[in-house]
Amino acid sequence: MAIRRKTGLIVVGIAALLLLALIFAVPALIKVDRYRPQLISFLQEKTGKQVEIGRLELTFFPLSIHIDDFGVKNPPIFPRGYVVQVARIDAELGLGALLHRQVVVKSLVLEDPVLNLTSDPDGPWNFENPQAQASQNAFPLGVISRVQIKRGHLIASNLLPSDAAGPIFFEAHEIFCDLEQVNLMGIINPSSSSLDGQGTVKAGLLRFGSVEARNLESKLRLEARHVFFTEVKAAVYGGSAAGDLTFDLLGKNVNFKTTVRLSGVNVAQLLAAFPNGGGKMTGKMEGDVKLAGEIAHSLRPLSGMHGTGHVTVRNGQVPSLKLNVNLMKLAHFNDLGPAKNDPSAFNLITTDLELDNQRISSRVIDIDGYGVDVDGSGSVSVSGSDELNYRGLAEITTKEGFFTNTVARLSGATLKDGKLQFPFRIVGTIDNPVFSKGKGDKDVDAVQKPH
Repeated sequence: MAIRRKTGLIVVGIAALLLLALIFAVPALIKVDRYRPQLISFLQEKTGKQVEIGRLELTFFPLSIHIDDFGVKNPPIFPRGYVVQVARIDAELGLGALLHRQVVVKSLVLEDPVLNLTSDPDGPWNFENPQAQASQNAFPLGVISRVQIKRGHLIASNLLPSDAAGPIFFEAHEIFCDLEQVNLMGIINPSSSSLDGQGTVKAGLLRFGSVEARNLESKLRLEARHVFFTEVKAAVYGGSAAGDLTFDLLGKNVNFKTTVRLSGVNVAQLLAAFPNGGGKMTGKMEGDVKLAGEIAHSLRPLSGMHGTGHVTVRNGQVPSLKLNVNLMKLAHFNDLGPAKNDPSAFNLITTDLELDNQRISSRVIDIDGYGVDVDGSGSVSVSGSDELNYRGLAEITTKEGFFTNTVARLSGATLKDGKLQFPFRIVGTIDNPVFSKGKGDKDVDAVQKPH
């Protein structure tokens, strides 16, 4: 019995070794790379684009096809370049389906993909295939249960009306994405109305227009020509942001909308991200903002953006404005008090915001400065001119003597609760503001804070 048992173990061991040898030998014997030209031809026919594949390889357990150096080039109406390039793709296949001469991709892993999305002024995107709707049953991939993206990069831009390349309006880097039920056919079909995938995404860096977010985490859904980023959390300029972002790809121009809650944002860092924004203001900002708009095929694709919000900025400065000093000079104050040391500083600014036609307007602005408190309203241009148009009521919190108060009152100020108040206007630009006296109560349309 012992001899038979020993012999049986030896036979089992030899069989296991033969099986392992078969597992490693068969993929080497089945040289799938020789089918690379046929696969390239097939993909080019179904996508309508030029396809490149560097190498094909087959492995078992799980049964997978490995593709190295995969690329899809832009169609002729777009500038030369690639829609997508992927260093390596691992596609796990369904064995049962393969035995029935069907190709079912159970999962995809894309390593180091670079996706360049470009929109033409006449409507199509470079990744779309206008013939996809007519050949829905010809592309055999079907819905893929799971798609993973590792270390991905995505860049989105519009062509100009001249068909020259326009500026990048959206980009994300160091992307790690895990999606379920991905319908590749739906993604390239310009008339798709299906749910084409959903899951989670992380990005080391995301940039929309001039604004950057880092260490972003979000849920992601692709549905009916829309891209939904929900439950977004990210680090922004020393603070944090949370909210949602949606892109609508149905029209010739992309539409977007976003809702975001900001906390602890460094205003100086935020403004420095915009042209000529550096050095304009400092402080820490919090608040809620809603933005929307159409992304135009122009050199300023986000110029049509509009929205509303309410923000608070604490402990900052507006160096070029020197609000405290300039307002006190209007009232002919000799003793500037705290404004001597902090001519441009403020303790608190709270305001509503409305962005429209490249201008930010505020109905109610409350500024607690050093020696001066302000209730005001007005607007500033964000088209590049930095034009100012503000008016309000200033209150001098520094106590002065009888003579100074008398001179100030003769200059148009009024005494209320022992403190001088006077209307004012600010025009000019952010870098060169011009202060002047207001015209009484008729020049003040801001809601005054209680005293």
